[in-house]
Amino acid sequence: MAKRQHEHRRIRVLPIDRHTLEMLRNYITDKVANGGCGFALLFNLNRHRAWQIVRNCARQANIPELVNPETGRVRGVSPHRLRDAFSVYAMKLDDSGDALRLLQEHLGHASFNTTARYRKIAGEEHRKWYDTLWNKQAR
Repeated sequence: MAKRQHEHRRIRVLPIDRHTLEMLRNYITDKVANGGCGFALLFNLNRHRAWQIVRNCARQANIPELVNPETGRVRGVSPHRLRDAFSVYAMKLDDSGDALRLLQEHLGHASFNTTARYRKIAGEEHRKWYDTLWNKQAR
């Protein structure tokens, strides 16, 4: 069953900035030069280890716990929450149809509707939209 699930994973090519790419190249080169297998250490991380790394980096960077503004629920930093934050931020910068499609590709969502959930509307933003509609009708 695990093999069947693995076969259905899609491969995505994601952009990376030059600075990060150079850091990865140096890391791999250093690991190989020191007798380690840098590629395996870098890319064969399981989910649990990735979660630990993100949590530890967040602590070292003094990133506070995350608070859901709607529910008040406090949660720790995790890879998935960073992914969500990135997606919401991307939508706040550009929520056009093209941007949603690019985000869908970036996140690897099969369904456009799954990606569209990131287009979260803040209460204030919703109020401005509503007021604008009524002000245009009153003219």
